[in-house]
Amino acid sequence: QLQLVESGGGLVQPGGSLRLSCAASGFTLDYYAIAWFRQAPGKEREGVSCISISDGSTYYADSVKGRFTISRDNAKNTVYLQMNDLKPDDTAVYYCNANSGPYNYWGQGTQVTVSS
Repeated sequence: QLQLVESGGGLVQPGGSLRLSCAASGFTLDYYAIAWFRQAPGKEREGVSCISISDGSTYYADSVKGRFTISRDNAKNTVYLQMNDLKPDDTAVYYCNANSGPYNYWGQGTQVTVSS
């Protein structure tokens, strides 16, 4: 079965950190561009960060630049999103997406709540 599984979400205080993981099964992430999206209640899903297949180049939304870091470990078939200095506005369900041409997979999402 081809699937992505996110983990690592939870409740954290403002200024805290979390590391999200996105593990693939049934296919190899080496050949996919990976992106993290998030969706807050009542808002549209937005792109947070992505990492390319070839050279590992990365992109970050302005709202998370300097605080979030995306990385991939092809040996573990996993992509990570390290989130530091979390703010209440970062509260959302976070999804990972793997894309390669006509192939597009989504995980089920992991909840991140930033609150004191």
